[in-house]
Amino acid sequence: MKTSLLVGVRLALCAGLSAQTAPPIAAPFDKTIEVAPSTKWTDSGIDLHPGDGLEISAAATGTGDRACDPQGTADPGGTGKLPLESALPGALIAKLQENAAAPVFVGAARRLKITEPGRLYFAANLGGAASCTGKYSVLIRVAPGAGNEVTSVKSKLASAAQVWLRGQLGGTNADSAQNQSMASDANLSTPATSTSTGGAAVRPLAVSRVPLENAFQKDLQSIPRRVIDEFQNLGDMVNFVLVGSEKQVQEALTAADWHVADTSTPDALAKAIMMATQKQDYMQMPMSQLYLFGRVQDFGYEQAEPYAVVASRHHFRIWKSSLTYQGRPVWAGAGTHDIGFEKDQRNGKVTHKIDPMVDGERDHVGESLQAAGAVKLMSYFMPSDPVQDARNATGGGYRSDGRVLVIVLQ
Repeated sequence: MKTSLLVGVRLALCAGLSAQTAPPIAAPFDKTIEVAPSTKWTDSGIDLHPGDGLEISAAATGTGDRACDPQGTADPGGTGKLPLESALPGALIAKLQENAAAPVFVGAARRLKITEPGRLYFAANLGGAASCTGKYSVLIRVAPGAGNEVTSVKSKLASAAQVWLRGQLGGTNADSAQNQSMASDANLSTPATSTSTGGAAVRPLAVSRVPLENAFQKDLQSIPRRVIDEFQNLGDMVNFVLVGSEKQVQEALTAADWHVADTSTPDALAKAIMMATQKQDYMQMPMSQLYLFGRVQDFGYEQAEPYAVVASRHHFRIWKSSLTYQGRPVWAGAGTHDIGFEKDQRNGKVTHKIDPMVDGERDHVGESLQAAGAVKLMSYFMPSDPVQDARNATGGGYRSDGRVLVIVLQ
């Protein structure tokens, strides 16, 4: 990233330093309920108000091969029409009003922002009686008015400064996001955990333990393990795969609060200044061009605390491959977490420093899509030639268990 852009963005941030006063907001609260798949709709007892934020997580209480799964299963019973055709049978679903026209997918975890008054109900996505056993234990965290909270520019800059200092001093929580298992059999390993932007609660990834089809594994093996820069230096590892149409990919990432990176440095500077003067958050900082399949990334996406995007951000690049799975395109992704600045070992200039535990960023991508209700299936794939200890194109070292997270979108 050019120094002029960093200086320009910092000036833009200073231009927006008019503090605002945040209105009082009720304290968040938690509630846990049980949802029986045999019940048509279970009333949570929670009234919803515009601006409320919901964080929902669910786990099955049954055991054995016939246990119900909040992500859904191939054959949970029932032969009628599913309430939500886009979700697997038996998946946990919700509606935000008693007479809502259509339910929303929840699965193992979901974040929701409420825009209209209502009431929260849950059910299993079934067209008849369930043949699976057990119930769903559902934890709902409600942040009243979280969607309308006005945060001062000063507090945003203070938060950004803390993010940057943690990165420079090594105080990241990457170790807690590192995978639980280094097992070579990816499909039988323990699901990993991930930490969301801003210190949100760690959620387990709902990773399938059913092996991917052999033909698809062979296709995944053909994807290059690492990207390269313009000088042919090996760089970041390809650590996740998305399956979906371009429209599905874009809609899913938008729902998961990922922002498309700007591609022009001058335009980015102008936009940052304009948005700062309008007291808006600039979240589309340009990223460098890297290569896979002989071309630069098709899209770059990022997430960050407001203003911390200058120095610290979750980000990844994706490339559309020539492969398909179940008739849909396969996208290869390389994700890393910028946590500060360091010297570029190619030319001595300043560049971003990445969190060396890159599996945390891989799983963060999966967790964010899972929380947005955009995931149909997730599974780990272990290549025969895994990347486990390497350096990126600027010389920064990183480590991985070598697995690639495969994310099939809804």
